[in-house]
Amino acid sequence: MTGKPVSARDGRAWAKVILAGEHAVVHGAPALVLPFPQLSVTATAQHAGSSRTRRDTFSFTMEGSRRQAPGAAEGGNDAMCALASAFRAAVGVAEEHRVVVEIDCTVPPGRGLGSSAACAQAALGAMAQLFRVELTSRLAFGLVQVAEQVTHGRASGVDAMAVATSTPLLFRAGTARELVPRCEGLLIVADSGTTGHTREAVELLARGFASRSGSREAFVREATDLTEAAERAFTGGRIQDLGTNMNSYHVLLRNAGLSTDAIDAMVRAAVAAGSPGAKITGGGMGGCVIALAHAGQAQEVARALASAGAVRTWTAPLGTVELP
Repeated sequence: MTGKPVSARDGRAWAKVILAGEHAVVHGAPALVLPFPQLSVTATAQHAGSSRTRRDTFSFTMEGSRRQAPGAAEGGNDAMCALASAFRAAVGVAEEHRVVVEIDCTVPPGRGLGSSAACAQAALGAMAQLFRVELTSRLAFGLVQVAEQVTHGRASGVDAMAVATSTPLLFRAGTARELVPRCEGLLIVADSGTTGHTREAVELLARGFASRSGSREAFVREATDLTEAAERAFTGGRIQDLGTNMNSYHVLLRNAGLSTDAIDAMVRAAVAAGSPGAKITGGGMGGCVIALAHAGQAQEVARALASAGAVRTWTAPLGTVELP
């Protein structure tokens, strides 16, 4: 640890959306992922006297008038406690330093938008600033992954990397390549109002793979082809081709049992309203739909999504990421 701790510091992170690559990414396939700063997390870390008990070294509280972060409770949750313990060990924070971290999260949990990773990243940034520690990107990624592994069991790392970047990424096997987007258009995120079930989706997919010889390889191969084609369309400015690949990826996930009737209805409504492409995003079995829209078309697509059951929508430029 360098320097002396200061009185209080803030950390920030934001949501992410996956255009293609869900579930296959944990098997080494690529994922095309965008930061979505319209939904963000702010964390404030400050000293709160001293404590002799190890369990009170770091205390977490979650806030947010519209929604709570995963595991929101006085005293934190297992993932946050694991993050704090790993941070303390990595940078040498003495146990007598009692720290309170307050997290204000506007990323709805369980929607495939990276809420847990964003909360961990924001908390980590606040703690690092409080103790005047400069974390390398590699170390920060590893620490957020500690929390993500507790939350999700097996985490690919795509969320941990995407919630801290301002650049679209092609993520693969723990590394990421920054992309220069050239697609003109808008991205709409639509909340179905139902919580996704990542663990159940992973287990369902695993049972399917176990029951059919060669099915895992076929799934990963098709997912890889679609994601690589989506990346070429995204960087080549071909929004229609990008949409086509998103549509196909949704079919892949739906055929694997990872969508729901409500999600499918929203996807159909967006495409019928003129969206070049729409799909579920994230772990599946609930959560959010993402849809592309040409300029001047976003309101019509958003209305169609609302009519199909979306409880709220957010819209952002597809090719330009503007951080708050």
